[in-house]
Amino acid sequence: MKPLVLLDTPALYYRAFYSVPDSIVNADGDPVNAVRGVLDTIAQMVRRFDTDRVIATMDADWRPAFRTAIMPEYKAARVKDEEAGTEIPPELAVQLPIMNRVLTAAGIPIAEVDGTEADDVIATMAAQSRTPVVIVSPDRDLLALLDSSADVSVLRPRKGGEWEAVAQTDLPTAYGVPDGTRYRELAALRGDPSDGLPGAPGIGEKTAATLLENFGSLESIVKAAKAGVKTGGLSPKRAATIIEVEETLYTTLEVMRCLTDVDHGIDLDTVPNSFDRTAVESAAEGQNIRRSVDNLTSALESVSGSAGAASARTAAPGRTATASASPVSAESAESSESPARNGSGGPWAQSRLVGFDLETTGVEPATARIVTAAFVDSADQVRTWLADPGIEIPESARAVHGITTEFAQANGAAAAQVISELCAEFAALREEGAVVVGHNVVYDLSVMAAEVARHRPDIDFPAIIPTIVDTFVVDKHIDPYRKGKRTLIETAKTYRVELLDAHDAAADALAALDISRALSEKSTEISAMSNDEIMAAQADWKRSQAAGLQAWLRKKGNAEAVVDGSWPMS
Repeated sequence: MKPLVLLDTPALYYRAFYSVPDSIVNADGDPVNAVRGVLDTIAQMVRRFDTDRVIATMDADWRPAFRTAIMPEYKAARVKDEEAGTEIPPELAVQLPIMNRVLTAAGIPIAEVDGTEADDVIATMAAQSRTPVVIVSPDRDLLALLDSSADVSVLRPRKGGEWEAVAQTDLPTAYGVPDGTRYRELAALRGDPSDGLPGAPGIGEKTAATLLENFGSLESIVKAAKAGVKTGGLSPKRAATIIEVEETLYTTLEVMRCLTDVDHGIDLDTVPNSFDRTAVESAAEGQNIRRSVDNLTSALESVSGSAGAASARTAAPGRTATASASPVSAESAESSESPARNGSGGPWAQSRLVGFDLETTGVEPATARIVTAAFVDSADQVRTWLADPGIEIPESARAVHGITTEFAQANGAAAAQVISELCAEFAALREEGAVVVGHNVVYDLSVMAAEVARHRPDIDFPAIIPTIVDTFVVDKHIDPYRKGKRTLIETAKTYRVELLDAHDAAADALAALDISRALSEKSTEISAMSNDEIMAAQADWKRSQAAGLQAWLRKKGNAEAVVDGSWPMS
């Protein structure tokens, strides 16, 4: 049987809440950063361990009465609302029902037991499991569950999107202790201020490990201290400290000990529960979590053997396909022939219109790397890619699109694979006679050209570009004297186009698509142009617009200003 993955869900959603930008919001304006982070982590675990046997454990009570009775200060410093007795910020609390609905619909059991923490549920399930157990948590306290009598490991996040797998055999090297029991004693000596566990003043992790190595156990350390032993790292000062806090150390051990007999009500042999696609779609509706939901769905379907995990070229309506799914052949992109753009020869506005957008690592096309990409036919027909760009994502770029280096490395496909699939998509759209729409698409296509040269120099990218409609260029031609900025956000406002999540590739692509339709309605002359005519016209408009801006800049004192009028690429 496949391994059982136990999620320390509260630790994971707090981690996501504080590391993923809260500018990512749903239709109600509530943040969904924690939901996205947790779903993407689960998808990663499913793929990593090739298992859909995943359980999301929860804190039914994050400060259980049986623990605060032993140590009243346990986690007391975390209380944010004294009356409610909660540590959960309201911006996070509103996300938990959304996350729970998605997990339940996806067949992932949610396990929480009144009066206990997630750690207690995890410890009980780990003790009961007849298969290997992987505990996914950033919380080091769960290392105390490692021992030689069970096949249990703990997976902890590390910088750079890496995960550290720790088994019982790793404890001596990593922490200087032989097993989970001694790790708990090390933690008691070290203390944890965030949990209100004082530890022994002046004794850190390394000293605690040295004492345990030399004396074998906390009990033996205490006995040696009382006997006046002055060797093995037990100086008179440390001995005095340990004697003084002896009772506190044993109390801490008791508080840290996880229950292993809680009644969680889940038959571990029957996990996972049934997957309800309709319910998943319903849970994701209006929540701006489509990419993460589809990432999880794809992962679960791939390991369960179910049909329906869509590739980037064949994504089903309402689905998002990431490049980490089945690769798409770039055969058509590698062809040296250049099929005509004309399509049916009718007006471009009556062709298949497909929105396109990239989110990248920077603003210079020659050096920027692709992070996310999207082709969008409608709100329900979306194909997206997440790439590992191969370089650090600067903070300035992360602040815009919300993708961290760690997230891209952990979840993204190789850049060369993404570029190949995007080229295949461009080639297929050109062959079909479709029209690709973007806002200031010169930038996006220039980045694509640089990335193709970098990763797939065998592909002639200009030869596979379909008919392009740049809403920035067309809007400026139709309404040249409108004051204000012409960013996608402002242009969307002008044409009353909804842009729910600006700087998400799919959302931006959809907005550009809707703006293009509004522009075609505003100008019957432009909407009547054929594919070739709209391409030629935009090239002229872009040159004229660039020349006008250059003249204005030079008039304002920048005598050497040069504005590139190239189109559709610089």
